[in-house]
Amino acid sequence: MSKITKNNLKIDSKLYDFVNNEVIPGTNINPDDFWSKFDKAVNELSHINKNLIIKRETIQRKINEWHKSNKGKNFDQKEYIRFLKSIDYIVKEGPDFNITTSNVDEEIALIAGPQLVVPVDNARYALNAANARWGSLYDALYGTDVISGEKNKAYSPERGKKVISYVKSFLSEVVPLTSGNWEEVSSIKVEKNELILFVNSKKQFLKNKNQFIGFSGNKENLKSILIKNNNLHIDIIIDSLSIIGKSDKANISDVIIESAISTIIDNEDSVAAVDAEDKIKCYRNWLGLMKGTLKTEMEKNKKKFIRKLNSDRNYTTTNGSKIKLHGRALLLNRNVGHLMTNPAILLKDGSEIPEGIMDAFISTLCALHDFKNKNNSRTNSVYIVKPKMHGPEEVEFTNLLFETIENILEIQRYSIKVGIMDEERRTTINLKECIRKVKDRIVFINTGFLDRTGDEMHTSFEAGPMIFKGDMKKSLWLNTYEDWNVDIGLACGFSGKAQIGKGMWAMPDKMADMMKQKINHPTSGANCAWVPSPTAATLHATHYHQVDVFKKQKQIKSRTKAKVENILSIPLADRPNWSVEDINKELENNAQGILGYVVRWIDQGVGCSKVPDFNNVGLMEDRATLRISSQHMANWLHHNICTKDQVMTVMKKMAATVDKQNASDKNYEPMSRNFENSIAFLAACDLVFKGRVQPSGYTEPLLHKRRLEKK
Repeated sequence: MSKITKNNLKIDSKLYDFVNNEVIPGTNINPDDFWSKFDKAVNELSHINKNLIIKRETIQRKINEWHKSNKGKNFDQKEYIRFLKSIDYIVKEGPDFNITTSNVDEEIALIAGPQLVVPVDNARYALNAANARWGSLYDALYGTDVISGEKNKAYSPERGKKVISYVKSFLSEVVPLTSGNWEEVSSIKVEKNELILFVNSKKQFLKNKNQFIGFSGNKENLKSILIKNNNLHIDIIIDSLSIIGKSDKANISDVIIESAISTIIDNEDSVAAVDAEDKIKCYRNWLGLMKGTLKTEMEKNKKKFIRKLNSDRNYTTTNGSKIKLHGRALLLNRNVGHLMTNPAILLKDGSEIPEGIMDAFISTLCALHDFKNKNNSRTNSVYIVKPKMHGPEEVEFTNLLFETIENILEIQRYSIKVGIMDEERRTTINLKECIRKVKDRIVFINTGFLDRTGDEMHTSFEAGPMIFKGDMKKSLWLNTYEDWNVDIGLACGFSGKAQIGKGMWAMPDKMADMMKQKINHPTSGANCAWVPSPTAATLHATHYHQVDVFKKQKQIKSRTKAKVENILSIPLADRPNWSVEDINKELENNAQGILGYVVRWIDQGVGCSKVPDFNNVGLMEDRATLRISSQHMANWLHHNICTKDQVMTVMKKMAATVDKQNASDKNYEPMSRNFENSIAFLAACDLVFKGRVQPSGYTEPLLHKRRLEKK
């Protein structure tokens, strides 16, 4: 990569040109002034960043030594907690406080609903996710297994009837009538200032008349009626000429509901970005979203068209005033964490720039365009989700980083809002103090099973062999952690100000199961939860009509707080006496997931994809999958549950399975033809056999090295 020397920095020439020629124009920023201040800041900040990573390693080394020295003794949790406090793993908890974040968009503060996560390097995915603010409930149901029966390409009236019945039952539940139900409605009218629904030729009204807030078209020729419930909108489309509408008693042709209220545009676990070329692609798509200009050519049913950002939606109230509703999800940008560096910029000492510092500067620089056009935030905020921080000190560093950027770009203090991903054990047990460090800018906390379990295993690696991966979801620490996150968020005043989030539903083809299980997220007090697709967002949105999350949060706030002692219960296997068959089955399950994901990451640069699992169920996988699976296998290897030869045999067997699963992909390079020279296979093996010594069990260092080798 050709580099340009600028002050004390060596910057990839294409990145330098991108910032100067595409990002900065229109921001009133002088490029030379920016690079001069950037140079000084990153050289100072990178030194702090490096010391924080060293502290992580020092703490981990002390924990490893403690477990080794206590091996064979009865585990004394009180002594263990005293030890963790003595090494600054657990910090002293300060007095109660409430967050003071201001200028927060209503999608964060006041609306509970689904949240999409989408890789930023794919423009089509990013546009689809941004546009997923509104979705057809008819389409979402018709195309998924929520409705039983075959899903044929040609329209099936029988299946259509099931969909319509399902939706009208849903409407009867969340928008009830004074008498009768929505299936019986034969006509819809707006007269004077009221919504009138005719049931058996008799006028009926909504039980809660305030739920009707507007319409499109005109009173004599309604195109739709707009309903509001739990701060979410439902747009009931009326069209007597459409195939669906003319067969419906009330001429209802579709029900469009607010779906993905917010979307995380991801630079981290769902992308494979290892150098300047990759990073520019990510930053360029984010810039297009912030400018409102991102578009891409697509083809559907052999027809090409341009996909771009949706416009806002316009309605009229009964008194003639206008309503404008945002047409797109509110976008948050997930930067990378503190660990990784990137060769796109070299610092004064010749080292690579910490990638998280580069992300924060350029993400915010791009967002300055949104400050002017308000295409995304209407409060002049840029929302940056920060993953993989370990404890309050690292959160404090993020606060310093954001303050520095605000000063250099001359924007208002606390314009950069922060989301804390509660996915590291040291952050979980110190969550209150982590939040305190950013109490003026925090807008988001969430839990994540995969990364959090990966860190759980790596932190306690030397304590002994871990339980089966599938048993982790039933473990004491995990269930306590999920409650603890909500308890701390509510105690710190998040309700009505910030998001408390829950993790991903990973099976995009299993929507019937999602509908049964994922309602647990709003009932747990979480006002957002991750979904893998726009369709899943539309379906999951119905749960937030059924559950008033803010009312639920008031109830939860008075419950007994989860216990930190339970979070620190280590998921060790109790004198494992497992059969070789069970061990091999678990190894194969882990290996198949690792290989299925890694082969696309290394060979094709795909950071998020639907990977068939051991049972051929498609799972939306990102890098967190690797962390849990590789740490689990590495842990069993270290504690002699299995042997290196046994693991290698499993890896080769599952590589052949993954090759078969990908046989229809013309760009796929089989691993099993030449194990010794398949960079993807070698990368997957590295993750397992070198897993014990990876920083915090992270997969990025090994993946980046092998991907650069492949490129």
